[in-house]
Amino acid sequence: MKHQATPYLMFNGNAKEALEYYKGVFGCEIEVIQTYGEADYPTPPEAEQKIMHARLKKDDLLLMISDAFPGNTVEIGNNLSLVLEFESEDEIRTVYSALIEKGTILMELQDTFWGATYAKVKDAFGVIWDLNLEKVK
Repeated sequence: MKHQATPYLMFNGNAKEALEYYKGVFGCEIEVIQTYGEADYPTPPEAEQKIMHARLKKDDLLLMISDAFPGNTVEIGNNLSLVLEFESEDEIRTVYSALIEKGTILMELQDTFWGATYAKVKDAFGVIWDLNLEKVK
């Protein structure tokens, strides 16, 4: 794996407000911000300005933030996941297989529109993991 797990915070439509709040609290810079409307993904009009993905960074601190997609509700327990970035196809497949053995698949391991191989899994202890392998460009 490339580095430590990264916290991914999910919100019910107020991710922009949370992004600005955490930016101020921690003195972070917003590295990336993409709305659902900017993505190459079918999005209902009411979600076009909602945050699909944002990254806040200061020194070694990295936080990822998103609004839930319409129809998905964020509650305590699913409002935080841990992102793991992988270095190889074998590595991501091995971890994915181990996690789903006693866990729950939230999103199948697949190639994505953002240029990565990705999966989302809840493990046997209820921890949610985002598994991500950036494709070489």
